[in-house]
Amino acid sequence: MIKQLRLLFIFALTITMAENVSGQATTSGANTITTAVPFLSITPDSRAGGMGDAGVGTTPDVNSQHWNPAKYAFIENDMGVGMSYSPWLRALVDDINLAYLVGYKKLDDVQTLSASLRYFSLGSIQFRDAYGTPGMSANPNEFALDFGYTRQLSDIFAGAVSVRYIRSDLTNGQYNESTGQTHAGNSYAADVAFYLYNEFRANGKDNIFSAGINIQNIGAKISYDDGATKDFIPTTLKLGAAYTTEVDDYNSFSFVFEASKLLVPTPPEDTTSYDPGDVIYPGGINSDIGVISGVFKSFGDAPGGFSEELQEINLSLGVEYWYNKQFAIRGGYFYEHENKGNRKFITAGAGLKMNVFALDFSYLIPTQRNHPLENTLRFSLTFDVDAFGNQR
Repeated sequence: MIKQLRLLFIFALTITMAENVSGQATTSGANTITTAVPFLSITPDSRAGGMGDAGVGTTPDVNSQHWNPAKYAFIENDMGVGMSYSPWLRALVDDINLAYLVGYKKLDDVQTLSASLRYFSLGSIQFRDAYGTPGMSANPNEFALDFGYTRQLSDIFAGAVSVRYIRSDLTNGQYNESTGQTHAGNSYAADVAFYLYNEFRANGKDNIFSAGINIQNIGAKISYDDGATKDFIPTTLKLGAAYTTEVDDYNSFSFVFEASKLLVPTPPEDTTSYDPGDVIYPGGINSDIGVISGVFKSFGDAPGGFSEELQEINLSLGVEYWYNKQFAIRGGYFYEHENKGNRKFITAGAGLKMNVFALDFSYLIPTQRNHPLENTLRFSLTFDVDAFGNQR
């Protein structure tokens, strides 16, 4: 059935279900939160990808649109463009990938506009009916288009808002006997972000403390069947901080910490007692609650109480070394509780910055064997438009 195929795509592609895809056992208390359009939560760029998927509180760069657009208020250049590409789930298939295009332009000393386009291709899929009979082949895909506005509020503080259009075409208009005609899902969302950036001198050396908060994807549920079934999108709270210090005129280090939590209801712990015809929504049986109610409910609805709520917080740690502001080496670690997805991986990356462009890559190393995220690579290329114009 089409609905079953859609859920299969979501379960297989969201990294919160990665341990189930790889066949690894989880504890009996596993209660993973799933949402529609999980591609919105995939790290698009190599810099953050090399530091344990941490970016909301790091120093500004071109890819700040995804992590915290408020960082653009403190970026050095007036205009920049970046492109990133990541083959995805290469341990399972060879035709899924994520592409990301982003850019920003400062309007004046306190205002910045930014935009990005994220495109996720699910490769080639052959549909089957309820009896397993092969049907048409298609190329499901999803994309999100963002526009952001950033304003510097003080010498060390800035805020930003972003609006987002999301389109998810997983069924290619297939007809289902139980739900009728399916179609691409559409939704709108917004981000609200703040960022603190403080440069100071200590012990005769330049230092930077930065911190950020971003509530991402506050938006409408998405439906593929004219509203018969509606799924939450991945509304997420991200908090992070970074400390950068120079060793000497050529060497500097940054240390990064980040915590994130999905702001959608936790599924009920036990659904075995429900009738087969019941529809189970996050938060309970036949409980189709609203988006804002779901955000507030997400802080106290876990069946296991406060201890389970803590399990829903993902942690990232990262370090970045720069030599002469031209060559970077990065490392990081990402932790997700075994009951909430069991993603645990080490990341590594490097970057090279020239006058006009910068090239970065990152590599993901899962701590579990035969993991679907194994051998995940990301490549990013960014351009300093101002520097390019000065060389003409």
